[in-house]
Amino acid sequence: MKVKKIPMRQCVACHTARTKIELVRVVKTPEMDVCLDTIGKMRGRGAYICPDIECFKKARKTKALERSLSITIPDDIYDVLERQISELER
Repeated sequence: MKVKKIPMRQCVACHTARTKIELVRVVKTPEMDVCLDTIGKMRGRGAYICPDIECFKKARKTKALERSLSITIPDDIYDVLERQISELER
């Protein structure tokens, strides 16, 4: 019997390693848009973050998402992402 390996990823803010499905993927699309990838299948460069508003705030403050995605993220996009993550937390 073959055991399926569970992919692990690391949060860019708190550096905690968790399974891929426990984290939220933030994607820089080929069109240079930044959005939340709730299904984990969107095309583009991805960075993983805990579905926790405190982790998101830490990533925003330290610009961890910007470094990981190699893009400058405007404040209005950060606000949209923060709202979406706070909705996931509930």
